[in-house]
Amino acid sequence: MVLPAETERRVKRRALGVCRDHLRKVLDLTRIVSQIINCLMTNDKEKARQLFNEIRSREDEIDEAKRLVSRELAEIGAVLLSREDFLRFTNLTSEIADFGEGIAFRLVEIMEHDWSVPKDVKEDLLRLSEAVLDAVLKLRETMMVLSYGSSMTMEKAKEVEIAERVVDELYRELEIKLLSSRLDFPVLILLRDILQLLEDSADKAEDAADVARILSFIM
Repeated sequence: MVLPAETERRVKRRALGVCRDHLRKVLDLTRIVSQIINCLMTNDKEKARQLFNEIRSREDEIDEAKRLVSRELAEIGAVLLSREDFLRFTNLTSEIADFGEGIAFRLVEIMEHDWSVPKDVKEDLLRLSEAVLDAVLKLRETMMVLSYGSSMTMEKAKEVEIAERVVDELYRELEIKLLSSRLDFPVLILLRDILQLLEDSADKAEDAADVARILSFIM
């Protein structure tokens, strides 16, 4: 069956709309991660707990938004040949939210146990989290221009790649700093986990940008 052009455009806009809404929620959660690192710098345990609870609540909202994407794509059905790419995009960005919850949990545990973290490590950690946030922001910009053609989408997706490389450089520098430190073993393990999850978040943003490139050719 060949769809009328207007119907096809409407179906694509519908799929893109639910994916954008899901990504917006992921971006909001990612912002809170940097706020919890600020709490680590000021040793504000109460605020950190509140933010962690907010992250868990937002993660529930993201899970529901992901289910909405799946329902919408199932309802659209075979009329949208690229529905698997939309679903893959949402799965990748959902992982960013999962990583954010894991980061927040470990940060709160470090604070609850009163484990000492050097000031310069905290500052580097904040820089790394802000670089990850920048990558996710660039990903959202990529999705916002998706319907304006592949050329503009490619340009924005390239910015996600550049942001990911910044994260990678900061991650490597901080990893070596941690391994060279005299931190207690428990906090060292938690901090290395946090670093890995932050880098993984940027990697997923880059992977999602690759999917956006594919989607740009059919929008």
